[in-house]
Amino acid sequence: MSKRNTPQRRHAILTLLAEQGEVHVDALARHFETSEVTIRKDLAALESNGLLLRRYGGALPMPHELVAEPSQPVSPYKQAIARAAAACIREHARIIIDSGSTTAALIPELDRRPGLLVMTNSLNVANALRELEQEPVLLMTGGTWDPHSESFQGQVAEQVLRSYDFDQLFIGADGIDLTRGTTTFNELLGLSRVMAEVAREVIVMAEADKLGRRMPNLELPWSSIHTLITDARLEPEAREQILARGIKLICAAV
Repeated sequence: MSKRNTPQRRHAILTLLAEQGEVHVDALARHFETSEVTIRKDLAALESNGLLLRRYGGALPMPHELVAEPSQPVSPYKQAIARAAAACIREHARIIIDSGSTTAALIPELDRRPGLLVMTNSLNVANALRELEQEPVLLMTGGTWDPHSESFQGQVAEQVLRSYDFDQLFIGADGIDLTRGTTTFNELLGLSRVMAEVAREVIVMAEADKLGRRMPNLELPWSSIHTLITDARLEPEAREQILARGIKLICAAV
């Protein structure tokens, strides 16, 4: 392939990316018999057009959450939980917002909270924060992209978090086990636990129908949780058990 045929080379890079799931600068330079500088320019151009996501030494396919899709309406339960969560945030607070659809519902409510500093591991959350009229100071964890949770995970992200301290963590849950705590199918649990370690208050945001979903992996034990914000569908017996653990319980009305 001619070195001057830039559009054709970039199209071929996208084809290789789709086939392999990941591409590396050095391998592409050898494949196309061109310089690594040229390949980096190709990857930068493709990223600016929303066609891939660059990472150190190469590129990955664009994460699903960044691909334009018809937006799904946020459930009224998530909206109620988000409003209740926003009411817990003081002006100029330093907070962490974990990835997830329930925590993402919190973002529009933050426009009335000036002077915030927000750390997140979610590109979806970061992009939504940038749209706010009162845009907070935004920090990203970085790390290794996990396509399952559509968030950054791993040791790099954990090290970044440990270099700060925060007032509050807002985190979702795949399931709530009344005996153990929040549960998940995801085996990447380290970052969630580090988030809880570096925050003075851990606030779990979860719809009431997550109760009883006993998934195999314990994400956060009750001893790490200060507040649970859910909706008014929570059964009285479950409320009593949660309150008996010393957890602050907020059941948001729709």
